Amino acid sequence: MRATWRRLPPRRHEAGWEPGLEVPAADGSPLITDHYFPRAEGDFPTLLVRSPYGRGLPWSAMYGLLFAEQGFHVVLQSCRGTGGSGGAFHLWRNEAADGRAAVAWLRTQPWFNGTLGTVGPSYLGYVQWALALDPPPELKAMVVQVGLHDPHALFHANGALHLENALAVGAGMTYQHQGMAPFLRATLRLQRRLREVTTARPLRGAYASALGCEVPWLDEVLAHPDADDPHWRGASTAESADRLAVPTALITGWHDVLADQTFEQYDRLRRAGCDTALLVGPWTHTSALQQGWPEVFAESLAWLRAHLYADPGDRRPTRVRVHIGGEGAWRDLPDWPPAAAATAWHPAPGGHLIRQAPTGSAPLTAFRYDPADPTPSLGGPLLSRTAGPRDNSTLEARDDVLTFTGPPLAEPLDVLGPVSARLSISTDTGHADVFTRLCDVDPQGRSVNICDGLGSLRTDRQEPSRITVPMSSTAHRFAAGHRIRWQISGGAHPRYARNPGTGESPVDATDHVPVRITLHADSALLLPTPAPGSDSGSAGTG
Repeated sequence: MRATWRRLPPRRHEAGWEPGLEVPAADGSPLITDHYFPRAEGDFPTLLVRSPYGRGLPWSAMYGLLFAEQGFHVVLQSCRGTGGSGGAFHLWRNEAADGRAAVAWLRTQPWFNGTLGTVGPSYLGYVQWALALDPPPELKAMVVQVGLHDPHALFHANGALHLENALAVGAGMTYQHQGMAPFLRATLRLQRRLREVTTARPLRGAYASALGCEVPWLDEVLAHPDADDPHWRGASTAESADRLAVPTALITGWHDVLADQTFEQYDRLRRAGCDTALLVGPWTHTSALQQGWPEVFAESLAWLRAHLYADPGDRRPTRVRVHIGGEGAWRDLPDWPPAAAATAWHPAPGGHLIRQAPTGSAPLTAFRYDPADPTPSLGGPLLSRTAGPRDNSTLEARDDVLTFTGPPLAEPLDVLGPVSARLSISTDTGHADVFTRLCDVDPQGRSVNICDGLGSLRTDRQEPSRITVPMSSTAHRFAAGHRIRWQISGGAHPRYARNPGTGESPVDATDHVPVRITLHADSALLLPTPAPGSDSGSAGTG
């Protein structure tokens, strides 16, 4: 591990390990817990790390050993029904109570000095937000790395099912806590059977052959697409950020599947007046903990030492640090998003993208989306190894993908903040999805995805329907000579489930109907562009 991540800080202490402790959950079930500690005299603060992914590699090294070497007790605990712990795992219902039970146990330990922090990625972030719903007085700092607070939004967004990510989460939650070998076998099986499963009609229940078993919580996810469904009551822990006073650092990547949840967390914490910091790197959900780990660990360690040791020496001076795509540099900002005007770019005949606004809403161009031959997904925020920026040239050569491209830029253009598309669409079936993506085209014609989003809409087949599709956020510099490209299609499969074109649920539909999607001239791509001379940050040291 040290050979892989050469920029890790030198260790301060030798680390010890006390494995296999049984800590009672809220219902009395034994939660198997490992205790890592510095082999040194003195009082040390404690980090609580609760996980459904097991306590072996990589968690034991990245969170147990590394943080213990830096002067922390680390309590690494398996959630109910995982990693040998008793009880049954549920996607959200037990974490707040079991987190409080873990803290109650800590109070009885002779080495616990009353100063507590939490740290961890992904679902390990969710358990932190669950504990923060009623934070114990000992909790002095949190570090949420590529973490979620809303399980529903992980699986559903804007009326669409995040199909590929739902399957990946199902495999991870089911097998990762069993060890690396079972998890690897499950991942390979899912890759082999992904096409078969994602093209099944109906989708419901088809996943079992790819995951090797039925997963009750995944069945519930597929059965309840509406966020207002009573099934999801209590799942979101967003309200914890609305009143939190515990200093909280947030870390994400521009191609992280949970980036939008992280930006929402930051916004809620800022409005609550909470001490918070934000780091956004050039990472996917998984690469943040791989290639990005030296930066992620350094950020996490600096925050925890500042608030648990009263040692702010390594804490950066600005609240926000983002990596600027296209420039390959870090930039320090006072806040996120920076002040910017939404600059509209409009589609024009011939595939051009122009600043001049249209005079009407006439049909501009159209394409045919066929669910039997769905537009494939390529790169972007996925949990698979194909995530991140990719060359979109092959995708853009398809007949069911529209592209509108601006002229070569005379000077660099910065886009910092949330991107969106304002679409005016008509269809011949009344039901469609629209996938919209921002790309950077270099002088050689290579088109690389920056950010994207998908929206579902219904039309009356006569007048166009208007929909605004959020396309996540970015911090990107389009270099001089590069061109801005707007890509539009009827889906991105298997990242999203196919829209059947009939109005039926994508999970239950057995009949699929091709749809003709017409784009109207009054559509626009909205890019947040800092005003000249505005405070859009300075170069950071990274």
